Amino acid sequence: MKKSGSPKSKSPSQLVDARIRELGDWRGQMLSRLRTLVKEADPEVVEEWKWRGVPVWSHDGLICTGETYKDVVKMTFARGAALKDPSRLFNSSLDGNTRRAIDFHEGEKIDEKALKTLVRAAVSLNKSKAQG
Repeated sequence: MKKSGSPKSKSPSQLVDARIRELGDWRGQMLSRLRTLVKEADPEVVEEWKWRGVPVWSHDGLICTGETYKDVVKMTFARGAALKDPSRLFNSSLDGNTRRAIDFHEGEKIDEKALKTLVRAAVSLNKSKAQG
């Protein structure tokens, strides 16, 4: 039996909205702010909902995800190892060859300018690969 309002009947943006409301704490506020910054950095970003409930932002390929855990909101960049990070935002998943992540903790301030620069760099990398 299909439940009303099942995930299949909602857009990815509606599902992200619902996740933010569902969290109802600092993690929801952090995810909402990160989402806003991604959209400001790339107004053409596509919001998706994958892997049983993970917000994903894409443009010519996956840019990053916004995962929520008990003590952290994790923003994982799909090809983060290939990005320059002069502000040293990446603080997680540093040992892999491909991905890099930023763990945001409660009360932590976001370096908004540096994060937007990183998002734009990820989009540029995706575009260069899409054309090449």
